[in-house]
Amino acid sequence: MYNKINFSMWAKLGMRASFGLGATEIGKKVENLIILTGDVSTSAGLDRFKKKYPEKYLDVGIAEQNLIGIGAGLSSEGFKVITTTFAPFQTMRCCEQIKVNLGYMKQKVSMVGLASGLVLGPLGYTHCCIEDIGVLRSIPNLTIISPSDSTEAIKAIEASLEYKYSTYVRLSGGSNLKQIYFDDFDFQIGKAITLKEGGEICIIATGTMVGVALECHDILFKKNIKTEIVNMHTIKPIDKSKLEQVSKKAKLIITLEEHNIIGGLGSAVSEVISEFDYRPKILKYGIDDRYTAGGEYNYLKDKFSLSPETISENIIKELK
Repeated sequence: MYNKINFSMWAKLGMRASFGLGATEIGKKVENLIILTGDVSTSAGLDRFKKKYPEKYLDVGIAEQNLIGIGAGLSSEGFKVITTTFAPFQTMRCCEQIKVNLGYMKQKVSMVGLASGLVLGPLGYTHCCIEDIGVLRSIPNLTIISPSDSTEAIKAIEASLEYKYSTYVRLSGGSNLKQIYFDDFDFQIGKAITLKEGGEICIIATGTMVGVALECHDILFKKNIKTEIVNMHTIKPIDKSKLEQVSKKAKLIITLEEHNIIGGLGSAVSEVISEFDYRPKILKYGIDDRYTAGGEYNYLKDKFSLSPETISENIIKELK
């Protein structure tokens, strides 16, 4: 499953469509798997899965609270459960059920949030999801993963089925997603991945912003500015040892996320580094704490100054 041909194909399809292909492969290996959806089989790329494994698929309809409740019940009976729907409905519409059934009662479910961040901007802010990390990060016994590309998304979902806690895998971006990984790699929940070694500047990114961080690296390299790039795919539990390592040598840390600047990656990084004796300056890039009119994906990213050109310019200004 994990080969160069699939890596390239999955990148073109994007995380959402690749999820369905990955799930079909995972279904071969996991006998007691069951996937629950909230009326999104086509949107999640799961049509092939439900035809191949009808006994492993259940659509509960547009009833997200039931989605979590049924998932928790099946988990208590020994099933490995994946639930999925669009990210705002997978997280906030059923937040009470996540808190009680998964956090408090510790029933283990792998939640997959589709099209998080700004990618559904054309449908308006009801479908954009820029608060999910902040909302879920405060619930005990819950793990949050934000993959950087389609391959990492499939690896994260597969790993989540064997993890000790419930997980939320946050899928973001659209089709023709920037490919981060071209060869197979070791994915471990809670272990960040250094993609580029650098000097006294470190960009810590998550989700689609990892691709932006790599573009920033190339822009800054042409200006003779060496930048370390860290893919912080797991936001909870965050990799404290990696943050300690980075903080000892970096004078400036930049966090990048397609999420509200409150409660997400930048907040998590700041909370950890504030406890160290050495505290480099931190600049947080994400979505301003406000709602705005919807719009096309790239338009919204530019509106929130999340292009590699704008971020690089701001870093250069900060260094002067």
